[in-house]
Amino acid sequence: MSDACGCGGEEPRTGEEGGEHEPERLWDVTELRAAAVAGILLVAGYAAGWAGAPLMLALVLKALALAAGAYTFVPETLKRLATGRIGVGTLMTIAAIGAVILGEVGEAAMLAVLFSISEGLEEYSLVRTRRGLRALLSLVPEQATVLRDGAEVVVAPSELRVGDRMLVKPGERIATDGVIRTGRTALDTSAITGESVPVEAGPDQEVFAGSINGTGVLEVEVTTTAEDNSLARIVAIVEAEQSRKGASQRLADRIAKPLVPGVMIAAALIAGLGSVFGDPATWIERALVVLVAASPCALAISIPVTVVAAIGAASKNGVLVKGGAALEALGRVRGVALDKTGTLTRNEPAVVEVTTADGISREHVLGLAAALEARSEHPLARAILAAVNSETITPAAEVEAVTGAGLVGQVDGRTVRLGRPGWLEPGPLTTEVERMQHDGATAVLVEDDGHVFGAIAVRDELRPEAREVITRLHSGGYHVAMLTGDNHATATALAAEAGIDSVHAELRPEDKARLVGELGRQWSMAMVGDGVNDAPALATADLGIAMGAMGTDVAIETADVALMGEDLRHLPHTLEHARRSRRIMLGNVGLSLAIITVLMPLALFGILGLAAVVLVHEVAEVAVIANGVRAGRATPLRALGTTSRASTPRATAGASA
Repeated sequence: MSDACGCGGEEPRTGEEGGEHEPERLWDVTELRAAAVAGILLVAGYAAGWAGAPLMLALVLKALALAAGAYTFVPETLKRLATGRIGVGTLMTIAAIGAVILGEVGEAAMLAVLFSISEGLEEYSLVRTRRGLRALLSLVPEQATVLRDGAEVVVAPSELRVGDRMLVKPGERIATDGVIRTGRTALDTSAITGESVPVEAGPDQEVFAGSINGTGVLEVEVTTTAEDNSLARIVAIVEAEQSRKGASQRLADRIAKPLVPGVMIAAALIAGLGSVFGDPATWIERALVVLVAASPCALAISIPVTVVAAIGAASKNGVLVKGGAALEALGRVRGVALDKTGTLTRNEPAVVEVTTADGISREHVLGLAAALEARSEHPLARAILAAVNSETITPAAEVEAVTGAGLVGQVDGRTVRLGRPGWLEPGPLTTEVERMQHDGATAVLVEDDGHVFGAIAVRDELRPEAREVITRLHSGGYHVAMLTGDNHATATALAAEAGIDSVHAELRPEDKARLVGELGRQWSMAMVGDGVNDAPALATADLGIAMGAMGTDVAIETADVALMGEDLRHLPHTLEHARRSRRIMLGNVGLSLAIITVLMPLALFGILGLAAVVLVHEVAEVAVIANGVRAGRATPLRALGTTSRASTPRATAGASA
């Protein structure tokens, strides 16, 4: 253990530091076993004294109890003293030695027993919360089926190599990350991303380790090894980032570090001055009791326990929180800036309306547009092509792109143009085009042989849960703003639909960063974006949150928090969880400081003796640990029913068409 039950400025132990095998049960914790042995010996010592046994027997039993309890912290304290580090364990060691000198071996043993119990409970609570995060790794199946030389071969996930073809049958978990090459299915990703309903997946789509295959048989090309897949990366990143300290952790350290030598000096003065002006034995004893009363162990324990518990709970809901600093910042957030594309919207534009001139069918308009867009990779092209039957498309000839305007090509010997209003004049469709733009859609005009006869409205639709999310943010007291590079008309229309009043449009990445900085002067700001295009703003904000970051290395690495799934409801849910966790942290700090403030004068004036002070202090430690563990009881994200990536914009566009 670290000095003073992992406190006094030391970091909680990681799994590796804690030993090869982490305790599964309370009894597996070394400190608790030692405390149990010491407790039995101490009770036996007192019982022997009450029964009239020889005093030496009672003294020996109490001394053995002291040795068993002190074994959990005295050796580590001495090692730290040898390197010049003074911690709370130093106070406890000095107090125990002083009690022995004063002949209070039983009191010293009681201090050691209770201190060992608090150390053991802290260790167990940290291990238990870490275990929730590491349980992600157990989602990987014990074996995988690979297609090799035309045969199905069963191998361990660790034997999978990039490029292998995995055969994933209905109901099986996917062993590592990959891309679907054949087959369609509905994937259950709830244990990883927190998505509430199965997600439709087909050829060329990414799948992640631990997902459960639905009804289809899949052939998945392996893209990462088991040691470097998405689950392994998440666990590694969180465990590494847990060493980052939040403001409250630094506060605990700032208080504990000067407090320890300060209390030692104060105790020396109490003992010295008291010995000059009063009974030396009395004032030396009081000085020792003051040492114990001022121990800030509960203060330093409380924050790490809360942080680890809260981060572990967030990971179960598909939220990656990168350490105590991020959790602290998340709990302080009062303003939220949301990117539009890919955050409030799906980032998959779809055809939402087709308007035609008299006598022209919408199918004809879409057909001509699709003929020009047949070989284009532009997002608008994908939306138009998704709205028609691909088997009926005959690509136009001699297609040329006019930069910033549109396309020109030949269809059945006629010149057909497709482009934005301004390059093509809407003519009789002017009113309809203006309405489309006012509604937040991008209008594309179709001209056949010099006559405009159709307008297609394409829009990146809001996520179905977007309005609910904004309502929850407003009700939680958050100030919400939309930041986008899109035009004002589109941004304003979508913001109104979502319920956002503050809209900032036509922004470049550097503009977003500047604006987030300005907003941050009013409130503690969180920026929510995709982690790539919004990187400057994410870095400028008090807290960067990456949306839909599962498998996106850049998003995970650059953001402080990553929402691994595509359900935007994770945002208010996570903010509420962090706010509650921060309240628990501050409550623990307040309780810890109150205990020290009350106990020191009571010890100084002899109102409380060593045993009473030790008992109160150690009970307080148990209390703050138990309170910190409460941060691990996060409410699961409730299912939304119809909210799912299964209802993709592509499917919606096809239905509209």
